[in-house]
Amino acid sequence: MRRGPGTPRPRPAAAAGGRRENNGKRPAKMGKNKGKRMGKTAKTTKTVARRSGIRVADAAAAAERAAARQEAEEAARRAHHLKELSFTSGAERALEELVFGDSLHVEEDDLLRCLAGPQGHNDPERETLQKDSSDSEVENEAKGNLLTKKPAWVDEDDEAEENVDMTHRYRKDFMKSDAEKTLTKKKLKRRLEEQFQRAMGGVPAWANLENRKKSKKTASDSESDEDDDLLRRTGNFVTNSESLPRGILKMGICLPANQERFANGRLATVQFHPSAQVVMTAGHDRSVSLFQVDGIKNPKIQSIYLESFPIYKACFSVDGEYVIATGTHHRMFFVYDMMSGNIIPIQKVRGVEERFLRSFELSPDGSFMLVTGTSGYLHLLSMKTKELISTMKVNGRCTASAFTPDSSKVYSYSKEGEVFIWDVRSRKCLHKFEDEGSLEGKCIALSKNNQYVACGFWSCKFIYYRCLSQRTPS
Repeated sequence: MRRGPGTPRPRPAAAAGGRRENNGKRPAKMGKNKGKRMGKTAKTTKTVARRSGIRVADAAAAAERAAARQEAEEAARRAHHLKELSFTSGAERALEELVFGDSLHVEEDDLLRCLAGPQGHNDPERETLQKDSSDSEVENEAKGNLLTKKPAWVDEDDEAEENVDMTHRYRKDFMKSDAEKTLTKKKLKRRLEEQFQRAMGGVPAWANLENRKKSKKTASDSESDEDDDLLRRTGNFVTNSESLPRGILKMGICLPANQERFANGRLATVQFHPSAQVVMTAGHDRSVSLFQVDGIKNPKIQSIYLESFPIYKACFSVDGEYVIATGTHHRMFFVYDMMSGNIIPIQKVRGVEERFLRSFELSPDGSFMLVTGTSGYLHLLSMKTKELISTMKVNGRCTASAFTPDSSKVYSYSKEGEVFIWDVRSRKCLHKFEDEGSLEGKCIALSKNNQYVACGFWSCKFIYYRCLSQRTPS
């Protein structure tokens, strides 16, 4: 198409992605190069993605092949192990079948026959076991382990008897004649035993081994045969009372026993009379008072005053005719005769070297008075003459003591928690046991039937024991 002169040329439309310049020229070639580069990048990305997918698939396949190979190896190993386990002896298979019940045809006799093995083979060890079949397995094992061996050497000096020189100054007294200048050890031992028996008046019980073995055997038999009623039976241990009425017990507040004369100091003793309806009070106000207890007026019977003598303990005698009182810081003690009204001072007991006489106990039969001294000493006095009979000693410090109901024995309780049992006649210690739960022993008491002993310690708790023929309580 031809254009006339002066006709403007038409402008072409902008190409896609091209850019028009202000001067109306065509887009530059740079836009085309950029489009080519973007196309190449897209193709490269697709290629890399396709290759990566191939690699992932290869890795997964390799992992599957490795897992399959490992499973095959494990299966082969198990098969080999089972094959080895399958080669078991007939006895083992029979034992397994008998125990697990896989077969009903295997009997116990078959199992024993398999375990015994062939009968035709003569084994000396099997014959020995058959001979000892009556014994226990432990005895058979011990017999098999014991082998008689000859000694490696024999020392002639061991078999030769060694002579002892009797001319020594320590052994001259054992010579019966001048010809006995030397004695063998056996003869010297026999000579020493004879002298000891002459000095002791015979063989002591603790030195006689046969008697000790017999006593231990008898003690063990009696302990096993004795029945502990408190632990072997159950039920109601509370019996009917002979003095208390049946029904509801009623309690009421009465007047104080010392209503007519209150103490000016601390009361140390409050005790009922053993036979009369009388109560006694004594304390640090240096007085001993007696009151008739009727619950209404409680009249005072009598009061005595002991000058400069704060009372530590006062006690009625067994017959109820006397009151014995000891002081807090005195060697002497007083005896008050209630029948005659006389106050008898006992200035000092000959043979008792104590700074103070405080704690004491009276025997149930009224014959003895046991004074607790310091350093573990126990002084046994006669109630008739108020003189010393004998002194006993415990380990540590004695804090309390008590007579048995028959007055034949004394139980003493030490601060360390040990209980000593003494014979009153011979003043010998018969037995000793330890209160394991004691922190600091304070008091001790015995039941009237001599079956139980109660030990009290500082924490105000009590531990009860049962006495079993003067042996260790349980």
